Amino acid sequence: MEPLVGVKIGCLLALLTLTLFCGIIPICFKWFRIHAATGKHRRVLTLLGCISAGVFLGAGLMHMTAEALEGIDSEIQSYFLQNRTRNEGNASDTTDSTDVDYPFGELIISLGFFLVFLLESLALQWCPNGTRGSKTCEEEWGGAHAAHSSTLHSHGPLPSPSQRPFRALVLLLSLSFHSVFEGLAVGLQSSVPAVLQLCLAVLAHKGLVVFGVGLRLVQTGTGRRWALISILALALMSPLGLALGMVVAGGNSEGGRALAQAVLEGVAAGTFLYVTFFEILPRELATPESPLAKWGCVAAGFAFMAIIAIWA
Repeated sequence: MEPLVGVKIGCLLALLTLTLFCGIIPICFKWFRIHAATGKHRRVLTLLGCISAGVFLGAGLMHMTAEALEGIDSEIQSYFLQNRTRNEGNASDTTDSTDVDYPFGELIISLGFFLVFLLESLALQWCPNGTRGSKTCEEEWGGAHAAHSSTLHSHGPLPSPSQRPFRALVLLLSLSFHSVFEGLAVGLQSSVPAVLQLCLAVLAHKGLVVFGVGLRLVQTGTGRRWALISILALALMSPLGLALGMVVAGGNSEGGRALAQAVLEGVAAGTFLYVTFFEILPRELATPESPLAKWGCVAAGFAFMAIIAIWA
């Protein structure tokens, strides 16, 4: 076995093991169930949820969005450059240069955002009775502060129970897309140092992100069986991408493969941002207790992801 192949297989096993381990911790231990917690225990879980919200925010902005913008811009630049070289004598350089300046990356990410917005709006249009549970949801999330949160400290209506499973599914799908592309990037590397450096960067933030997913599934009332299946499916995505990268390591970006990959990651980044800003952050900031502590925890989670982005 070649050393490069052996290192990639080791990285595949490391990604699978770490993701499974970190994801099942909040699912298998009842301590993380916020509905059964009271007093300091509940406050600790709330602050832990705020840290995970900061991690999701950092993952969406510093990793998924940044990588999607970089990939889309570079692929579109190369696409127009190839067309320009093919049509050198056709006086089309001016139109090509103006087209390259258009923010295609931001447009694709926005399309991903509005795609989830549209799907959720259609679901609510077809099932309008699903919004009747919003009062129960407020009481569940607000706890003892439900009455107080309806005053000047309220952050507005919370998502209804009918929206929560859909947004949890969108979160898993967008993270799954991103995980596949992370693994694909590792599998496509052509040297052992490059594979190790990229794999370590992925491992550095992967564990905390997946732990946050497991915590999110537990706190939204997902059954233990479905939560474990979801974590298992998510854990398989990075190894799957890495295996695909090993298979196509000798290929190139011809035929639009690299551009299609960048576009899909951009759509995934847009869907992830939607769930982050409409589900995760509103849920954690819904109640008014300890606002500065919550801000600090969200900022700490974001700062961790921002620091990891230096090497990722």
